Amino acid sequence: MTPTPQVTARTGVWFVGARGSVATTAVVGAYAVAHGLAPTTALVTELPELEPDGLPSLAGLVFGGHDVSSHSLPKRAEELAAGGVVPPALVGAARSHLETVDAEVRPGHVAGSATAAEAVERLAGDIADFRDRHHLDRVVVVDVASTQPPVPDPDSMTVVDDALPVGAVYALAAFRAGAPFVSFTPSPCLRLPVVVEAARRSGLPWAGCDGKTGETLLKSALAPMFVMRALELRSWTSVNLLGGGDGATLADPEAARSKTVAKRSGLDAIVGRPVPGPMHIDQVEDLGEWKTAWDHVRFDGFLGTRMTLQLTWEGCDSALAAPLVLDLARLVSAAHAAGRPGPLTALAFFFKDPVGATEHRLSQQWDDLVAWRAGLGS
Repeated sequence: MTPTPQVTARTGVWFVGARGSVATTAVVGAYAVAHGLAPTTALVTELPELEPDGLPSLAGLVFGGHDVSSHSLPKRAEELAAGGVVPPALVGAARSHLETVDAEVRPGHVAGSATAAEAVERLAGDIADFRDRHHLDRVVVVDVASTQPPVPDPDSMTVVDDALPVGAVYALAAFRAGAPFVSFTPSPCLRLPVVVEAARRSGLPWAGCDGKTGETLLKSALAPMFVMRALELRSWTSVNLLGGGDGATLADPEAARSKTVAKRSGLDAIVGRPVPGPMHIDQVEDLGEWKTAWDHVRFDGFLGTRMTLQLTWEGCDSALAAPLVLDLARLVSAAHAAGRPGPLTALAFFFKDPVGATEHRLSQQWDDLVAWRAGLGS
């Protein structure tokens, strides 16, 4: 018999892209860990440095969301199990829970289907209704939808501009509903003046953007090594091969540009100058939910001796992202409960392109996160 988790304060997690791979993996994972069916591996908020006992419990998270797909969560979970992303036994154990969450998914916003203002009102109403029906203390909206292309003229956009990116519409809806917002996907939304102004007026916390799950995580740990050892980085070439929905989305050059800008900005910031080297993101449909990154690094040592580092990263994007999504929901919820408004710069640890923060070195980001968490209290 599995232990029954203790439930205290209840936090809602409202996913944008609720029937996608990341959200589905997060829902299965939260259920499994809360019921003692899986370890807490990869959940940063379960580390003692982040005082997990003072955060919303995994058992107390209530899930819902928006999605434009009619594909159900149980079906998506079965596909993830078939692809080796989650254990089939966990999908079976969580099936009833997945059906309950799937019933809380509402139709998402499709660009052109309504005005931006109409969409904001409808989406905000869905979030507020979810919070009220479940008597939740708060709801954190987390965008785990597809990568979004850059915006040509961000300063000219307003809340009634129907050219607003879809991510910005969801962000405005979250703030309208009184819900903190996390942009886990590459998106320009939290840097658009119209969204930033709405966020500031709301008095809510927000965080983003583009979750740091794989190759950029490695760069944020390795690049400071070259700087601290006074080794001259000559070039850093990156080749990324992706399958699944991400690969299909990033086959669009404009969407890929959002991703490459985020991935490159951290490396240049750590080194203090632009580091040459091409960066490729290519779709390989056969990879499914998995991704492979190959990095070729050229650097000069003492007396100009040219040397090379090569590394390969192979991982499952959903399994890398899902625990971070749960971490962010718990931390942002705690920040909201503590009355901390504005961009949560201490959460830069989780992002490739952190909003409001300039620190990209992983070890320093970790120190900042631990200090911030201690300042929140319980």
